[in-house]
Amino acid sequence: MPTKQNSSKSTSSAKKSSAKSGGPKYSPAASKSVESAMHREKRGQLKSGKDGKGGTVTSPKQAIAIGLSEARKKGAKVPKKTSS
Repeated sequence: MPTKQNSSKSTSSAKKSSAKSGGPKYSPAASKSVESAMHREKRGQLKSGKDGKGGTVTSPKQAIAIGLSEARKKGAKVPKKTSS
């Protein structure tokens, strides 16, 4: 007859990983900047490129990237860009 496995292993590992995090990665100011960029993208007012001289942004991913970039320029807590 098979014995029941103890499921406490999976929950304890989840607790360990959450305990390692040193707090939120993004500041509230960064969230506001991304939220603003998403709003402008939905209205069709968000432009890409330097000083907004490029074309209109249509991708939500691109809007998030622009919002994070603006937050970095303002000095908000945002992780560094990863090169890929």
